[in-house]
Formats: sequence, structure tokens, C-alpha cells
Amino acid sequence: MNEPLWISEEIVRVIHQNQIQQHGGSLGVRDENLLAASLARPRHFLAYSKPDLFDLAAAYGYGLAKNHPFIDGNKRTAFTVMATFLLVNGYLLDVPEKEVVQMMERLASDQEIQESLAQWLRKNSV
Repeated sequence: MNEPLWISEEIVRVIHQNQIQQHGGSLGVRDENLLAASLARPRHFLAYSKPDLFDLAAAYGYGLAKNHPFIDGNKRTAFTVMATFLLVNGYLLDVPEKEVVQMMERLASDQEIQESLAQWLRKNSV
């Protein structure tokens, strides 16, 4: 696998800000270390295994949703970062909003794992 186009911390912060402006909540980072760990997760995954782009997108989403680095909007930010990562790497995530909300709620409540999130992304991308 070629090196993918990664999502920078600056872009993640802009995505978070946009989500808060559009949907409400408190803006800001709750824990800088958890944000850094969330963004390092897909790179570490690539370094130590043989993931595809969907596995890497899921690593972003899982890390951001589970580590909860922001004060508010973690699930929304996690989803948007996954979708953005896939888009800049050649895939469009095409899934109804209701299903997105359900998946992200299940992920945050430990009803889904990173691997099932990757499968869901594969199934819903073109």
C-alpha cells in the first residue's frame, strides 16, 4: 500500500470547529495528548500491520470517538475525519445520516469495534 494522504491536526481542529458551529456544543480540546494519540493511531496501524484505507479511516474514527479528546462533538468530528480521509484518498462515503448516527452511537457505547467500523466503511464507500 502506498502512503495515504493523512489528515493533519490542523484540519481535524477545523473540522471540529465547523461541527460545533453547525450543530452546537462547546468548542475546544479536552485533552491534547488524547488528540495526538487519536491522530497517531492510523499511522501506527500502518507501520505495524497491513491495513487498507478503510482500516486506516476506522482507526481515525475509533480513536477520536473513543478517546474523546474534544469537549463536545467527538462522534461528529470522528465521522467527518473518516469521510474526509477516504475522500482525499479516492473514496466517497455514501451512507444515510440516520445510519451514520446509529453507527457512531454504537461505536461510542462499545457496541462496535474498529474492525466492524472498517467493514461498514468498505460497504458504504464508492
